[in-house]
Amino acid sequence: MCRVVDLQQAVLAKNDACAHTLREDLAARGTALVNLLSSPGSGKTALLERELTLARERGIPVAALTADLATENDAVRLARSGVPVKQILTDGLCHLEAEMLGGHLHDWLPADTRLLFIENVGNLVCPASYDLGETLRVVLASVTEGEDKPLKYPTAFGLAHLVVVTKTDIAEAVSFDEEEFRANVERVNPGVEVCLTSVRQGIGDGLLLDRALAARDGTPVHIPVMTRTSHHVHDEDEPQPTDEHSAGLDTVASSRS
Repeated sequence: MCRVVDLQQAVLAKNDACAHTLREDLAARGTALVNLLSSPGSGKTALLERELTLARERGIPVAALTADLATENDAVRLARSGVPVKQILTDGLCHLEAEMLGGHLHDWLPADTRLLFIENVGNLVCPASYDLGETLRVVLASVTEGEDKPLKYPTAFGLAHLVVVTKTDIAEAVSFDEEEFRANVERVNPGVEVCLTSVRQGIGDGLLLDRALAARDGTPVHIPVMTRTSHHVHDEDEPQPTDEHSAGLDTVASSRS
């Protein structure tokens, strides 16, 4: 068991070093990286396509990489926005790592890019533990996924700089309780902004783009409580909160039992 834990810590430490280098390299060229995390089917691709299109219409140089285990379907969809897009096929790996990302950026990212959006693999477990050198980490959840999502995936939501709710046009149809969802987010990540969007109805259009540009231009991002501890947690089944935050999440654990 100790050797397994040591190996996980070594992998994450190597990733953190790569992420640090990538973050510095991007900052030197004036590019901010936005890491988008969500479950499959959250509407992440649709929202990102809309934001990329708005960026092009506003004359803002942006680019996007999208990661999947297989197919280039999402890259084809995002390319309709008219901005540079590249597909990363992970060949079964359930998350992106900083070294992998850096390799795909080499000799591809346009020099004038202000924002680089990363559509991570559809998964709220493994990607949550891997820093990609991002300036802004955004976690998305659709109204169809249930109000308890933040409690089930406390590391993903607990490390977010911004939480985005998608598909709000069908919130009433699926009996989505916005107040309860916000309360659950607050329990794992006090003070983080929660934004509502609907691509179909145009609710929240440009919001993600505006928040990303603000972060790129130096507006301070939210600092999650979980980032105030330095160690990583990477459980085989599901990430757990750090020791500092675990006391506040005791009731969360009991609610799932």
